[in-house]
Amino acid sequence: MNSSTVLQRLPTLKYVLVRYASAAQNQDLKKRQEAMMARSLPKQVSIPGVNHIILVSSGKGGVGKSTVSANLAVALGIELGERKVGLLDADVFGPSIPTMMNLEGSPDIVEGNKMVPLVNYGLKVMSMGFLVPGSGPVVWRGLMVMQAIQDLTKNVKWGPLDILVVDTPPGTGDTHLSLAQTLPLSGALVVTTSQKVALNAARKGAQMLEKVKVPIIGVVNNMSTFICSKCDTPSNIFGTNEGAQMLAKDFGVKVLSNIPLDPRIGELSDTGQPVVLAHPESKQE
Repeated sequence: MNSSTVLQRLPTLKYVLVRYASAAQNQDLKKRQEAMMARSLPKQVSIPGVNHIILVSSGKGGVGKSTVSANLAVALGIELGERKVGLLDADVFGPSIPTMMNLEGSPDIVEGNKMVPLVNYGLKVMSMGFLVPGSGPVVWRGLMVMQAIQDLTKNVKWGPLDILVVDTPPGTGDTHLSLAQTLPLSGALVVTTSQKVALNAARKGAQMLEKVKVPIIGVVNNMSTFICSKCDTPSNIFGTNEGAQMLAKDFGVKVLSNIPLDPRIGELSDTGQPVVLAHPESKQE
């Protein structure tokens, strides 16, 4: 290559070198940003004495997360025998676990300024509903919600527990991020109905769980079928179960249970009686 050819190609060579230098700088900047983000994120710290933490989640409200959480915790307590199970109501704005577990009152405070969970049906239970007097609303911004979640997890004398079941609020907000970023979670159940709007929201909730690296254990299809008390004819009020099956398939898990729409479940929940205790003969698909 003669000198005139080199001179002709200098602009191109300069462009390539600038692009290479720019790409290297961008890569270095990206690494520095990732390192800064890693330093700024809260560290995951286990709850003393708690072996496994399972979230019950969905992007949609009104699909029965709290009912599933309460009965799952009670059923685990029955199945595991001597093992210990706890239930945390992480819905700061709309706690319903106190009603479903037939509990009221304030937790005792012990050494180390730790709160002692209330107990019923053999479960240790904690909820914001025990800390806020009366039926007044909780009107808090995000940072206060995150602090409340810290208090309900780290400032409670939970241990020893084999499993802590966590009932989460609807959506994909501060509560879920706080739990995922500060606790080593064993996995999450995604609760949905067969209705399209519920499935769409549950999918977003599952995608959020994947982004924060929480393993999805499976899908619970709630209110899947209604059986007429007069003629025993089954009806899919919210649509067929294919939607829940497709949701589970897309995330590489299974539909763990199709829970029927049974009036007894709602009636018992309102009186603080888990259906797995009041009607242990009830079967789900």
